[in-house]
Amino acid sequence: MNWLKQQVANVAGTQEPIYGPSAIQSVSKQADTTPYTELRKGDLRWAAMESTCVETQSFYLFAETGHIGLAQVIYSNVAGIRTTCQFNTKVFYPDGKIPNLWSSDALNNYGFDDEQLCFYADSCAVDLSEDGTSFSIKSATNEASVVNLKVSKRSPGFQAGIDGKSYFGTNPNHPWGSMRHAFWPRCAVEGNILTKDGALDFKGRGMFVHALQGMKPHHAAAKWDFVNFQGPTYSAVMMEYTTPPSYGSTVVNVGGLVSDGEIICAGSSNSASHTEVRGDPDNDWPEPGAVKFLWRGKTKDGKDCAAELSGSLGKRLDRVDVMAEVPKFVKNIVGNVAGTKPYIYQYSPQIPLKLSVNMDGSERTEEGAFFSEATFIS
Repeated sequence: MNWLKQQVANVAGTQEPIYGPSAIQSVSKQADTTPYTELRKGDLRWAAMESTCVETQSFYLFAETGHIGLAQVIYSNVAGIRTTCQFNTKVFYPDGKIPNLWSSDALNNYGFDDEQLCFYADSCAVDLSEDGTSFSIKSATNEASVVNLKVSKRSPGFQAGIDGKSYFGTNPNHPWGSMRHAFWPRCAVEGNILTKDGALDFKGRGMFVHALQGMKPHHAAAKWDFVNFQGPTYSAVMMEYTTPPSYGSTVVNVGGLVSDGEIICAGSSNSASHTEVRGDPDNDWPEPGAVKFLWRGKTKDGKDCAAELSGSLGKRLDRVDVMAEVPKFVKNIVGNVAGTKPYIYQYSPQIPLKLSVNMDGSERTEEGAFFSEATFIS
């Protein structure tokens, strides 16, 4: 009966019944014994599910010029009835005086290579190199932002636990949904994004995340926190979400701390918190004013490791009204659900935040490029 109720909610877009926290098998349970697994080339295959899902490959970019960028492919399936793909580009300008550049375009004639490792569509291609160490991202789907980038990993990639997945469903042997994140947390970026005002050189640092929400997004998560820090020595990434009450408002966190060529620690023993609430009078969401991100784990040789990134977020870069700006196919996935009014708040503080890393009692602090998002869904 629970399965039937879930299927009705999945197709109709309604809120799910209260199943309780036992209906999610968090990836943190895997991480208790296997904190993380280094990614292999095959771990980056597109799942391209034939049932309801949202799957993305997202490249977050920090240019030496101060520009912050995003290049993203979205694969979406609505109840196994319709599949749509989209390419998104976003650029934040360093002076804050030039409006953000945002392009979002539906893709035609999409497909994958035989190994499901490379994505292509008319005027768009995201190719994983033969040796599995770099992505080429090219898109001419929008003349306002012609993308020609190469993103090369500088540390091993990882996923939390064994397979990176949290599973949803009252029968653990037959889950009806899942959530997965796989990271390249530290990358070198080269190439440019050609705008109507000229080419923006994106030589610098970045990170890559392959995400799969194998169910309706608002059924899996009620809110999200994401952070990407890129410093001279360290990179730190984190994705935390809280499920709706249907799954006990369970908090799931995945993240890691790396340096060139090395994963220092990674797994699910991390946390994200809003230490100050600014609030948004336009929609009553508790927009954060300050945050604290904590990473905890052990190095490969068993030494304790901890890192902290905290401080004021300053003026936000953007507030995205998801239902107003996302493509129609995403609206179809979310549906007209009462209480579902997603907003994404994006930040890169004007006063740089410092990452403090403590390994086996020795502490080191450094400034770096910072980008974070706080998302409220329901």
